Amino acid sequence: MFITFEGGEGTGKSTQALILAEWLKKQSINAVLTREPGGSPGAEIIRNLLVTGSVDRWSVMSEVLLMYAARADHWENTIKFALQQGSWVLCDRFADSTVAYQGYGRGVNKEFLELLYQNIVGTTKPDLTFVFDLDVKEGLKRANARMEGETIVEGRFEAMDIDFHQRIRDGFLEIAKEDSSRCVVIDANSHPEEIHQRIVKILYERGVLS
Repeated sequence: MFITFEGGEGTGKSTQALILAEWLKKQSINAVLTREPGGSPGAEIIRNLLVTGSVDRWSVMSEVLLMYAARADHWENTIKFALQQGSWVLCDRFADSTVAYQGYGRGVNKEFLELLYQNIVGTTKPDLTFVFDLDVKEGLKRANARMEGETIVEGRFEAMDIDFHQRIRDGFLEIAKEDSSRCVVIDANSHPEEIHQRIVKILYERGVLS
């Protein structure tokens, strides 16, 4: 079972991925919790290049290619291996984030992004994707509060303008609409425990858990 957690900044998806991983462990289900960009030693090095520094650190195309360089390493060394071993994989961001951020947000051709996906990942898609939706200003407020006091500030994307983040939000909702059999939109305004309970309910309703 391959489940991804998607959404804009400050939507709480990382928290929910962690909560679900811990809950599954209590149900004696082996789940690998991972993230993008990152999730493998090589990909974590690339992550640092992508999420730190100035907004204009990379051209749009350099950013896309770095994202997919990280994804290639992550896919081969973490996700595919775990799935082959029969483990669940819970991934905090995956390819939908590239479509939302670099496609809708930065204007990269979506057919080009799909071509990269096919050549790096292949035909495998997540079994289920939770798309966390939240007002952009509230999300950025939460994200910036989270980064306060951090030694290494992963705030490159958070520093981009509000219109960019609105395009990302709209992009995620469009992705969910176009692939409603895979994607479930989650209202990120709710209390974390309520959101977790809804996620578990969806897993039962979809026959993922029994």
